Amino acid sequence: MNFSRYIASRILHKGQEKNTISSPIVKIGITGIALGVAVMIITMAVVTGFQQQIIHKITTFTAHLQINDYDPNQSFEPNPITFDKGLLNQIKSTPNVKHIQSFATKNGILKTKTENEGIILKGVSTDYDWSYLKPYVVEGNVLSVNNDSISKDIFISKTLANKLHLKLNQKLLVYFMTKKKLEDTTFNGKNYIDYEPRVKDFYVKGIFNTGFSDFDRNLVFVDLKQIQKLNYWNNDEVAGYEVYLNDFNLLEPSVETLNDVIGYNYTVSSVKELQSAIFSWLEMIDVNAVIIITLMVLVAAINMISALLILILERTNLVGILKALGLANANVRRIFFHVSIQLLAKGLFFGNLIGIGFCWLQLQFQFATLNPETYYLEYVPINLSLTHILLINLGTIITCLLMMFLPTLILNKITPIKAIRFS
Repeated sequence: MNFSRYIASRILHKGQEKNTISSPIVKIGITGIALGVAVMIITMAVVTGFQQQIIHKITTFTAHLQINDYDPNQSFEPNPITFDKGLLNQIKSTPNVKHIQSFATKNGILKTKTENEGIILKGVSTDYDWSYLKPYVVEGNVLSVNNDSISKDIFISKTLANKLHLKLNQKLLVYFMTKKKLEDTTFNGKNYIDYEPRVKDFYVKGIFNTGFSDFDRNLVFVDLKQIQKLNYWNNDEVAGYEVYLNDFNLLEPSVETLNDVIGYNYTVSSVKELQSAIFSWLEMIDVNAVIIITLMVLVAAINMISALLILILERTNLVGILKALGLANANVRRIFFHVSIQLLAKGLFFGNLIGIGFCWLQLQFQFATLNPETYYLEYVPINLSLTHILLINLGTIITCLLMMFLPTLILNKITPIKAIRFS
């Protein structure tokens, strides 16, 4: 066995005996490293899992990108646009584009015999990708839309269904204010717009529950042709197109690429722009995670420094004897370097065991719950990434090994004569 490694193992073994001063310090050092690593793993798993789930729910309703008419006064009833097949095919072939679908939105008032509620109707067509919403269906099914007829089905949230006491296949009425189609749109030389009230009847096809109150409380899905008919639009006119991407991390470059493809008459908006408040909140969570991880690394390093310093002071006479036998300062430092490695290895082992174990239990049993009204999720999400675990362990090792040189500097001050005299 290597001499330095052998002496280090003897020092550490003696340091864990109950009758030594360093015994509790060594245990505290290992525990500190273990808890620090465990907290870092759990923090990264929870923060990245939370962000993934929130982004997934947002993009379920808004997609990653939206293409609309270039209008500075955008609303839920924007100006219609028309894309020919050539332009649509060009967008579909753009790098990182996964799927494109048409949509339109319109404000309305959902009315039953006893209740009424303001809603936003989102019209979708046959190209709509329901795979994002299907996991959230709690009753019935998603809309069945075809090109041959206009569907009277409506797909609503559980929040609305509970509030208005709606059930599957129940008939309901939706009231709209639509622009009146006029022959003469001027009055005294000025353009004006007149509106007329209209009412449509729908039947509840399905009920979904995402737990995302920002959308669940007022968003419903209907056949796109219903909105086209209400707005006196042609069959090829829509409010815009939603674009899903293969890689969310390439969001900004994809916006620039699509802007070059569609030209200046239209605008491409990312989900970060459409839901800026929520993404600002997610960025704040990132900052909190960085602070927690930084503090935990420092705690782990300080714990190891403290344990190593106590071990050195307790073994002052041993250091003196080794130096008297001709061992150089570098070789003595190498002994305590091996002590540091063993302390760090034990701390990392137990830290990974605790952190990964907690995350696995949460994935299996979801025992840590949340209030969906506040956090948009019913339980704490976990994203257990091997890359994150390796980076946390690597960062802890590098930081602790760099910091461990501080207590070993005291070894240079220990002389054989003084160490043996006062032993």
